[in-house]
Amino acid sequence: MGLFLSTVINKVDSKGRVSVPANFRAALKQEEFQGVILFPGNTDQHEFLEGCGMEFLERLSAGLETLPTFSEEQETINHFVFAAAAQLPYDQTGRIMLPREMMEATGITTQAAFVGLGKTFQVWEPETYQQHITALRARSKGRRPTAPALAEAARPAPKGAS
Repeated sequence: MGLFLSTVINKVDSKGRVSVPANFRAALKQEEFQGVILFPGNTDQHEFLEGCGMEFLERLSAGLETLPTFSEEQETINHFVFAAAAQLPYDQTGRIMLPREMMEATGITTQAAFVGLGKTFQVWEPETYQQHITALRARSKGRRPTAPALAEAARPAPKGAS
């Protein structure tokens, strides 16, 4: 599985069809299901769509097996991810048809922002996404995000390594 990178805003037509960015389709080209999986996501203030390929959901499902059967956490993920997910195949031109109820919940009408987040992506109404990013920047001002992967990537290669 490839990585989802960048943010692309694409036009949504009156039937809810939108082109999945070419680099997102390329990240999923090795998957058996040729399309995307979308399910509802939210922050405290905004609704958006979480997106991924089937391989990601299969790994998530396998990980749920480590939780106690019928636990609250397992039930929550099952309902908010798997039960709410829409499996959307590409048409001949790389478009998907956004379900009307997902468009209404997120406020997506004439444009959709595809936001790459590495192993997953999100789909937002563009103005709402800008509000989210503005708040995120304000919240993190003066604090540089860190992660184990960033620290590892920043280390110089050992001498003699190619």
